[in-house]
Amino acid sequence: MQIILKENIENLGYKDDLVKVKNGYGRNYLIPQGKAILASTSAKKVLAENIKQRAFKEKKIIDDATALGEKIMALEVKIASKVGSGDKLFGSVSALDLVNSFEAKGHKIEKNAIAIPGRTIKRLGSYEAKIRLHREVSIQFPFEIIPEKK
Repeated sequence: MQIILKENIENLGYKDDLVKVKNGYGRNYLIPQGKAILASTSAKKVLAENIKQRAFKEKKIIDDATALGEKIMALEVKIASKVGSGDKLFGSVSALDLVNSFEAKGHKIEKNAIAIPGRTIKRLGSYEAKIRLHREVSIQFPFEIIPEKK
């Protein structure tokens, strides 16, 4: 079954994407929840017209996202965390900790735009997170987890 997404859905696609899903998922969840519409020929024509009209605006948004990505890549983020024996952390470091460190430096990034391998980190060291700034713009952001000073 082909559907047109009305909003961003994690692990499926972005708003206005034409995606293929299993019939039950589309009919029983996405369409009744208002997250998607059935991709009929008329709906596809309307979608094509909307995308054509938004093409100019989209270019500016992509340029802004690219510029934000360059600013973020210039940052050096070190997250301090309490450490137990060895290099194990008390608790863990997640995407929320990265969001807080970006906000402290004056950049607003949504939590669901940050993907950390394994979702949480439980050891000291250097890591990379994938930050999705736009449908077509994503960056690999290096950061480091250091022991908290007493």
